[in-house]
Parts: sequence; structure tokens; C-alpha cells
Amino acid sequence: MTLNDALLLGLVQGLTEFLPISSSGHLAIVQHLLPGFSQPGLLFDVILHVGTLATVVLYFWADLWQLLCCPFRRDATAAGYRRLLGLILLGSLPTAAIGLGFRTTFEAMFEQLPMIGLMLLITGALLFAAERWRPGNRELGQLGAVDVLLTGLIQGLAVAPGISRSGSTIAMLLFRGVAPQSAARFSFLLSLPAIAGAALLSLRHFEQLNSEELFIYLAGGATAFFSGLLAIHLLLSILQRRRLIFFALYCWAVASLLFVL
Repeated sequence: MTLNDALLLGLVQGLTEFLPISSSGHLAIVQHLLPGFSQPGLLFDVILHVGTLATVVLYFWADLWQLLCCPFRRDATAAGYRRLLGLILLGSLPTAAIGLGFRTTFEAMFEQLPMIGLMLLITGALLFAAERWRPGNRELGQLGAVDVLLTGLIQGLAVAPGISRSGSTIAMLLFRGVAPQSAARFSFLLSLPAIAGAALLSLRHFEQLNSEELFIYLAGGATAFFSGLLAIHLLLSILQRRRLIFFALYCWAVASLLFVL
């Protein structure tokens, strides 16, 4: 993998991780289309996700700081964040179970473009349905165990390339009557344990990289970080206007092209 390949894939990852069009699906498609490209394995994909993880940390730093401090405080604000922390951990359980239990199956799907196309069709259907759903007004403080378990379940399924993590989890929360901005906020916070866990599992592969490869991998991660900042701001703005239908049409168009190719 060349430096230009890494920068391109980092840009794709950053833009598509937060826009609801499936970063994993787009990474697989671009990797298939790059001439002479050799699949670097899941470690590079994880590093790209760590770049976007840093984006979430920076963008939601105030929430993250409160989540880290709340176990050691006893004020009313800390109580609300302790409840939110518990919900995030609860929602992470089905994600971890699915991700670990079906890891081999999901890895094999990265080589199957028709399967990625099918998953993009499903993502488009979720976004289309969420667009038509009557908006709710529930806030984070009103989330319950069923809400977060269902969201964690669909986040686990979003490991499959073509299923958008952000799109599917936000859609699930919208179906549960959560306000769009709160749905996006919880979706991003719920992604932190999942991405961090995947990164920790892949740390053992770092010793197999030489210094030149490590620089290329990190350059891709940095590009994902900066492009992710733009994408997350754009998505939050789009959710205010409820214009998910355009992303649904985009997913269907890409899926159609994959089937034709």
C-alpha cells in the first residue's frame, strides 16, 4: 500500500464514518478499485477507525470528561452521566457479542462486492424509513434498557461492510422516538467502546509493521481524523433538517452500480 492509497482511504473513512453511508463498505469498494492494491488487513482499517474515534473524542470532549468523572462525584449532573455511562456499557454488550462471535464471517464479506451491495440496500431502506418516521422528542435522560440494547444490537450487525454504523444506530433511535440530535449524540458516544475495543484487539499486529509501513498507516489515520471533523459537523446539521432521504438514494445508487459491475 502506497502513501497515496493510505491518504485516499483515510479520506474515505473520515467522510463516510459519520455520514450514514457505511465507511466499511466504501473502504472495501475503493480497495477493490485501486489498481494493484494489496489488502493490508484489518489492522489498517482499525487504525482508520481510531482516527475517527479521535474525532468523536474531540467533538464530544465535554460529554466524555463528564463520563470519566461522574463515578467520583455525587452532584445531580454526575448522577445523570452515571446513568448515561451505564446505558453505554449496556448497549456495548450486544455489539461485543456479535462482533466477536461473527468476526470471521464479517471479514469474509469484505471480499464479496455483491454482498456489500446488498448491505447498502438495507442501509438505504433504514434511512428511507427513518426519514418517513414521525420525529420524536425523547432526550438522553429518557433512554431505557430496551432502547440501548436494540441500538447495541444493530451496531454489532453494522460490522458487516455496507451497513452504516451511524446510519443504522441513529435510525434505530429515531424509531424509538428519540430526538434527532440526541440520537446522533448517543450513537457517537456508543461507538467509543466498540472502536476502542477493536483497536486493542489489533495492537498485537503492530510489531509486524516496519517503520515505513507504520508511517503510511498513521498518515491514513490522521487523514481520517481531519476529514471526520468535517463529516460529523455536516451530519449534525443535516439531522436538524431531516434530509436522510438523499443518503438513502446514494446507498441504493452505489449498490446498483456494484450489481452491474
